[in-house]
Amino acid sequence: MSLLDVENLWVRFPTRQGVFDAVRGVSFTLDRERLGIVGESGSGKSMTGRAILRLIRKPGIVEADHIKLEGQNLLDLTEPQMREVRGQKISMVMQDPKFSLNPVMTVGDQIMEAYLLHNDTSKSQARAKSIAMLEAVSIRDPERVMRAYPHEMSGGMGQRIMIAMMLVPDPQILIADEPTSALDVSVQRQVLDIMDGLVKERGMGLIFISHDLNLVAEFCDRVLIMYAGRIVEVCDADRLHEAQHPYTRGLLNSLPRLDQPRKHLEVLTRDDTWAEAESVRGNA
Repeated sequence: MSLLDVENLWVRFPTRQGVFDAVRGVSFTLDRERLGIVGESGSGKSMTGRAILRLIRKPGIVEADHIKLEGQNLLDLTEPQMREVRGQKISMVMQDPKFSLNPVMTVGDQIMEAYLLHNDTSKSQARAKSIAMLEAVSIRDPERVMRAYPHEMSGGMGQRIMIAMMLVPDPQILIADEPTSALDVSVQRQVLDIMDGLVKERGMGLIFISHDLNLVAEFCDRVLIMYAGRIVEVCDADRLHEAQHPYTRGLLNSLPRLDQPRKHLEVLTRDDTWAEAESVRGNA
């Protein structure tokens, strides 16, 4: 049985012009692997991740045949039951730590809160666990960082803190929504190595949402390509550059490559039929 099985997921928003379908009939499975979801801004990547955790706020509407976590349909759970799932079973790292960390709480208090919420333990045990988690994400002097406030941290440190906070309850699945988009290349590599090591060590499933095709091809095991709310192609990450769908080819051809220098990069052209075609199922 897969860790996660999503079948026919739709996310809709009513507007003055009618109902807008942000995610349209998406289906995929996730095992203990690194699954990449790529596409342009507005393709439905982040909405898919948020919908899994039922974080789409009204008037947004989430519908699906099922969203099963190890056989349990998350759509059947009450909101209090979903709060038990969030963090403890599925965690999500948002794009920018500046908007995800509480500016008036110390880093230590925030990580400990995430752990205490799902574990009946003492504050001293929670503190020890939090320090160990900061060490696991390669933060030097975790005692000092525990006492610090988010604004005192750099972007790379903030992202590591967010990863530590999301992983401290030992979830089964981590959804990472462009966790390295605001980082420079050297820090980006460090954060990816940390996430990769923790996922392998804990046997977790990872959904890695990104717009960077080269990064996903290098880091993930399997890739879903989304366009206009649909999955248009699924392929092994190491064969992403051999993808066949014209949209995926267009994305790849619009990227600069050191091994294949060109005077002009191609401009991505779109076809309305790509948005109307039936979604491809992302099988494990």
